[in-house]
Amino acid sequence: MLQARSGSVTEEIREIAKIEGIAPEKLRTRIAEGRVVVLRNLRRSNLKIVALGEGLSTKVNVNVGTSGTVIKPEMEREKARIAAEYGADAIMDLSIGGPLDEIRRMIMDAAPNLPLGTVPTYQAWIEGVKKYGISMPDDWFLKVVEKQLKDGVDFMTIHAALTKDLAKRVVKSSRVMPIVSRGGAFLTAWMLENDEENPYRKHWDYLLELFAEYDAVISIGDALRPGAIADQHDEFQVGELIEAARLVRSAREKGVQTIVEGPGHMTLDQVVADIKFMKSLTGGAPYYVLGPLVTDIAMGYDHIAAAIGGAIAAAAGADFLCYLTPAEHLSLPNPEQVKEGLIAAKIAAHAGDLVKLGSRAARKDLELSLFRAKLRWDKMFSYAFDPERAKGIYAQFGLQTQACNMCGQYCACLILEKYFKGRKEPSIDDLVKRYESSISKNFEL
Repeated sequence: MLQARSGSVTEEIREIAKIEGIAPEKLRTRIAEGRVVVLRNLRRSNLKIVALGEGLSTKVNVNVGTSGTVIKPEMEREKARIAAEYGADAIMDLSIGGPLDEIRRMIMDAAPNLPLGTVPTYQAWIEGVKKYGISMPDDWFLKVVEKQLKDGVDFMTIHAALTKDLAKRVVKSSRVMPIVSRGGAFLTAWMLENDEENPYRKHWDYLLELFAEYDAVISIGDALRPGAIADQHDEFQVGELIEAARLVRSAREKGVQTIVEGPGHMTLDQVVADIKFMKSLTGGAPYYVLGPLVTDIAMGYDHIAAAIGGAIAAAAGADFLCYLTPAEHLSLPNPEQVKEGLIAAKIAAHAGDLVKLGSRAARKDLELSLFRAKLRWDKMFSYAFDPERAKGIYAQFGLQTQACNMCGQYCACLILEKYFKGRKEPSIDDLVKRYESSISKNFEL
């Protein structure tokens, strides 16, 4: 951020601009103002360059990590490998069981090119209670942050917007579930037990110094996100978001990159309003959303409910989608469920980008449509999020015609093939122009 403010268009900025298809100077301005961030830690090299924010493609994060009851580090390594193979843009280690430092480093090694995020409150609480009891000193939370930064963690969820006042009021509220955030629950218990203010809030300036030293990114956590649609946009969710906006402004003053985390469970009609409200409050800070989950009853299929909300959120301006898996609300996910959740989130991100970015995002869709019209299966499969799965479904009943086995010999393309001869086929440039003229320029639900 400070380099960008100096007017310098660095090689990294030029590379991001090339990847995203925007002007380097425009990107530099957005980084300088905090509307775009780069997930990074100066201690790590050879990272995939991942930028989040205004005018950029929507990115997808995959959560992995042990639970308190299922501690299988090798399974988490496999999940990280799958995340990298199927196109995650970032990965978060949310481990709460086993040797946490060792597992974090193992996950980092399994996906060495992906930016790694954590929630340091987890390790601070789990190890702090063993060492000190629930009355652990407040600087213990900061020591864990510093240790993880030294290890090369690129971005961290810091629940600094959860004030002691909000915590005291929410636990006595009529919310369905007062707090569903694990990190928020740990901090609330600490604050209520010790009658102290949130240590991340109390020592915010010191945290900014730490993150500035490593040029890492603070993800301001949403401890009071709604865990049920009945709680959407209540005083606690909105109150925490207002506090997050204040923290964003102070971080920008120190040149520290920040993103803000969002809902949570939220019905379709509220998603666009939520994005616009957040962007207005924070001056366009990148928004990292969990779903949103647009219904409470999709158990076993929460990755689909989240993809529905994520597509709308991305189209409306959300920048970073946190995937959900079919195991959400039920279990720690297995590797196959991680893959399913990731691909669902990537589809949602791309669907949103088709609206948000127009033809910059649509080119692959337009190319695929040309090959589909010609029944060019060899070309079509290369566009799939999971080419092997697509090929397997295509061939599951044996290949009996040039078309697929839905229509077989009665495929519209085959029936009318001779009548198509001599027509002027559209070029990809023709389709780009047609697409640009057809999409809504002001997305509204």
